[in-house]
Amino acid sequence: MGKLCELIELSSKVQGQLFTALNLTATQGGTYGGIETLKGRLLPWLGNTFLASGANVSQDTSLSLMKESIDKDREMSELKSKHDEDVLRLEVELNATMGELKDTHTQLNDSQAELTKTKTETGGDMLASEEEICILRADLRIARDDAARYRRQLNVIGDFEREIDRLRSEVNILRSEKEIEQDCLIRVRSRSPSPIRRRSPSPIRLRSPSPIRLRSPSPLRRSFSPTRADLTNSIRHSRLVARFNDLYAVDRLDMQDRLRRYVDDDEMVKRIIFISVCESFHVAKMAYRSFRLRARKFLSPIHRGPISLEDTVSDYIVRNLDLYDVEKSVDDVIRSMNVNPKISFPPECEFALLSPFIREVCRVAYEMQALEPSLDIPLATDGELMSEVKYRRSYDSEFTAPLVAFHVWPALMEDNSVLIKGECTTRRGALSSPRRSPSPNRSLLGSTSRSSLRSRSRSLSPRRRLY
Repeated sequence: MGKLCELIELSSKVQGQLFTALNLTATQGGTYGGIETLKGRLLPWLGNTFLASGANVSQDTSLSLMKESIDKDREMSELKSKHDEDVLRLEVELNATMGELKDTHTQLNDSQAELTKTKTETGGDMLASEEEICILRADLRIARDDAARYRRQLNVIGDFEREIDRLRSEVNILRSEKEIEQDCLIRVRSRSPSPIRRRSPSPIRLRSPSPIRLRSPSPLRRSFSPTRADLTNSIRHSRLVARFNDLYAVDRLDMQDRLRRYVDDDEMVKRIIFISVCESFHVAKMAYRSFRLRARKFLSPIHRGPISLEDTVSDYIVRNLDLYDVEKSVDDVIRSMNVNPKISFPPECEFALLSPFIREVCRVAYEMQALEPSLDIPLATDGELMSEVKYRRSYDSEFTAPLVAFHVWPALMEDNSVLIKGECTTRRGALSSPRRSPSPNRSLLGSTSRSSLRSRSRSLSPRRRLY
């Protein structure tokens, strides 16, 4: 009963709200707004006092409700069938996608296995390739250095060719002068009377033609017929001085760059280059003296003519500078450097790395000995007093220090006068600086004393340098 009462209360509330809505609708619809609807539908229903048990809705309302219900059922069935079709289609696509995913996963596993195998196989190849690349880069740097050196040699060859052309022109001029002098000599001989015709008891007539004898043209011929060494001395002098400057400005720097790849100490690099230059001059001088002795011994039995034997030997040496065995000198220089206690080199390298530079220095030093007067480098020792005449200080020197710590480049001397200044580094306490230990590749020579090594590897000449 309580529930029924509640239903009645609720229905009364709903009816109150419905009547309020009907009142508002009729009021807003104007005078006749909604009258027909109220008369046809609401008033008959109110006349039955809401208690018509068999009361039914109107025919129009039932048809519209039935139609709406059928339409909704049809839409629901269509939506259900469409939903089922979509579900089936999605299931098919999901199965296909799952199959493709499984295949892709299998391919991915295979690719990962192949990639791992490829990495394992190519790991060693990559290491080998990196080593080959490093070797090729080193070869490329060496090839570039050689190419630069060859270009410089080509420039020097071009200078040689120009000098040769000029010398040929001078030789042609001298030949023409010689022919003119010979013609003059022949004319003088033809004009002079015969010794048979000059036979006379008078002693004065016999002495008169004596100044026109063949003794007079001999100094004339000697003065107008200089040797090749005399003709080319000034040219060779200027060329060798220029080449010595190039060795300092170009070749020395290139060799420093090459040595810095193996030696970290910049002072040791400069010591190595300086000692190689000094040893090259020493060995080249010894080779020149030996060749000069052999040339004098060879030419003395066959020497004839107004030119002295020494001039003939000098001319022979100048004409045969290509007979100098420079490779033997390079080997001697490297052998002397290997036993020098002041320089060291890494065990994986050798002083043969300096062979191109040593070869050029030996050739220049050998040709300098053939000049008149010859060119040479002075004695140089560590800890000596700095000479402003012979050397200039390097950029890293202590400019107030009076003693030489080490030399960078030797000076060039001519008749005890400085022609080109050298370079050295001055530091305080140079005399107390420790000596460098020899490199590990000389461990085989450890049992031999330093004096015996020097006596075996170098000459006992009094002009030998101390480094």
